[in-house]
Amino acid sequence: MTLKTLAATASVVAITAGAAFAQEDRTGWPDSFTVGTASQGGTYFAYGSGWANLVAEELGLSGGAEVTGGPMQNMALVHTGEAQFGMVTMGPARESIEGTNPIAPGLQMTGACAMFPMYQTPFSVTTLASSGITSVSEIPDGARIGYGPAGSTSDTYFPQMMEALGVNFDRRNGGWDDLGGQLQDGLLDVIAFAAGVPVPAVSQLEVQTDINIIEFTEEEQAAIIEAFPVAAFEIPADTYSTLEAPARSVAMWNFAVANCDLPESFVYAVTDVVMSDNERMVNIHRAATETLPENWDKNTVMMWHPGAARWFTENAGAEIAADMIYGG
Repeated sequence: MTLKTLAATASVVAITAGAAFAQEDRTGWPDSFTVGTASQGGTYFAYGSGWANLVAEELGLSGGAEVTGGPMQNMALVHTGEAQFGMVTMGPARESIEGTNPIAPGLQMTGACAMFPMYQTPFSVTTLASSGITSVSEIPDGARIGYGPAGSTSDTYFPQMMEALGVNFDRRNGGWDDLGGQLQDGLLDVIAFAAGVPVPAVSQLEVQTDINIIEFTEEEQAAIIEAFPVAAFEIPADTYSTLEAPARSVAMWNFAVANCDLPESFVYAVTDVVMSDNERMVNIHRAATETLPENWDKNTVMMWHPGAARWFTENAGAEIAADMIYGG
């Protein structure tokens, strides 16, 4: 699971950050860090690269994002300490803690702790307008559907959702940029995205060609909510130029995670950088409109890192039970 760091920021002398964190005890802090994200072209990579670089600059460290297979692999990397931080959705986080992560079946990945809420991941379907597909029920038998990287949130849950809706398909995997290119080239019929919106690959597609963004019917949405750990969601109409009205969807919450053994003061400082200025985060990616302190309670699965728990207790009025804090 050793990966090549894709984006790293050079160490900087943190003059401005020093004012904010001069009194912070840096005992045990790493000189550098990595954030496990997902494939290029997806929201995880854009969002994760942005906050990794922001933290590196503010704290005077070297750090950046790594391309990974997504949440399942991120949980494994953070649990083992190969990555200091990662990004996960609640479903894969629960499976990993319970020991059903396909990367290491039977291993309970309790070494990854909750750090801060990110945003909800909607599940959405995209096709070329030329395909004539305008609804899930119109997806032809045996359609070639791209579900993202193997082991990603999309690949873990979307095929099961499609099966529950009666869709018969040929399953394909790959990075979002690659799948977008395959859709344009006629090698795929549909891409089933599970990513924060706007999904960079979808935004790129609609600039280059006419696409359909397919919403679930009320009945389809209800069936999925009953069967899977998701909630109702609407993709706002202004997310993509293709949309003329909000698109009915379902979504799953995402959280940033930290290796549970990282120093409390370090994780407190990282959390503070990300959570103390939402406008700065929104400038990194629009999905960060939900990266708000009050969403701390969306974590119902993972133990909290002590540093993150302290930040939300002190700054967001969070009431986190002692038995939900690692080492507490």
